Amino acid sequence: MTKRILIVGGNGQLGNCIRKIAPDFENQYEFNFTDSQTLNITDRDSVSDVFYDFKPHFCINASAYTAVDLAEKEPEKAFAVNAEGVANLAEACEEYNCVLIHVSTDYVFDGETNISYSEDSFTNPQGVYGASKLKGEELAMDLNPKTIVIRTSWLYSEFNKNFVKTMLNLFSQKDELGIVADQFGQPTNSNDLAEAIMKIIEAEPKTYGIFHFSNYPETTWFEFAQKIAEFSGSNIKLNAITTEDFPTPAKRPKRSTMSLDKIENIYNIQLNHWENSLQDCIETLQK
Repeated sequence: MTKRILIVGGNGQLGNCIRKIAPDFENQYEFNFTDSQTLNITDRDSVSDVFYDFKPHFCINASAYTAVDLAEKEPEKAFAVNAEGVANLAEACEEYNCVLIHVSTDYVFDGETNISYSEDSFTNPQGVYGASKLKGEELAMDLNPKTIVIRTSWLYSEFNKNFVKTMLNLFSQKDELGIVADQFGQPTNSNDLAEAIMKIIEAEPKTYGIFHFSNYPETTWFEFAQKIAEFSGSNIKLNAITTEDFPTPAKRPKRSTMSLDKIENIYNIQLNHWENSLQDCIETLQK
């Protein structure tokens, strides 16, 4: 029997990466890619209608309110999408015996530690975005026992707006740039996350709960930008600056590095070095 997969946020970065590999799985799965027009997760009736029509076996929530700084001014919007919307999906999943794969963020941590965060580390979001995502995680787990939360970080791809594409654009316009060098994290190619999610969907039996996924090891935004310049052949001059030099409305975690052991061990997910995944992305963009 062909299983049905509902992708919420089908036109986002991750949604587009899943769309790209969907043809590889068309013998096993039927995919339904929705956007905010075809499925408004903040509207319970909209969610009910789509679930009633499609009756998914799996729901991948790749949608989110991700404007980290704007969230400080628009907490209601952030919580509507990242928390209440997730609750609507989780309730529908529970009703239809559907596995919910919900994508979350490293911003649930405060970043004030020198050890990598495990899935059960203490959460302490520093801004509205992180707080809304944490609330979404909690609601998803409470309302649907068949929930897998995947926390990821520093997502980029050839699709939509992201740090890599912003840097490439700026490199073509400027002679030099200041990049923050005292925030540590793990860049993640969304294509790698898409493949990991499909591997989880294929795996039997399922282990539910929270997992971390990213590329490895940790780096800084400055080192990340240096590699983007190197791999794209740019001669831009990059200057290391501090967080204080580049103030933002929302506080960023200083070091939100996550342990990846759990997803690797339980789901046998192969992890990629961030430099290799970055090189793949830039080659794709240059084609």
